[in-house]
Amino acid sequence: MRFDPEHLPDAALRFLAERHLASLTTSRADGSAHVVPVGFTFDRPSIARVITNDGSVKVGNASRSGARGVLCQIDGRYWLTLEGQVRVSREPADVADAVDRYALRYRVPRVNPTRVVILMSVDRIMGNI
Repeated sequence: MRFDPEHLPDAALRFLAERHLASLTTSRADGSAHVVPVGFTFDRPSIARVITNDGSVKVGNASRSGARGVLCQIDGRYWLTLEGQVRVSREPADVADAVDRYALRYRVPRVNPTRVVILMSVDRIMGNI
């Protein structure tokens, strides 16, 4: 089922707030898929955030002009897939905000002086909730 990212049902919002891991898929320079497990946060207006280490493959992939990404969260028969354009932010305020949000959903992450945040502007959500 397809959902409007701006008007998600309460069940979808609850699922996105529960502690679940997801996979992040980005495209390598050769067009092949790069898939890694991640923790992420989602909030209105349709922004997903993934904190990570600068220099990682996913950061390189998300740094390309026009890059898109896919986050897929699964728990049994329930799943949501979020798609959208991605970009990397190294701005301290963006990174701190993402860390705070991550800490609320998962746990306080370890200190990482090279941390960045991948920001996804979610424009498509599919799933079974």
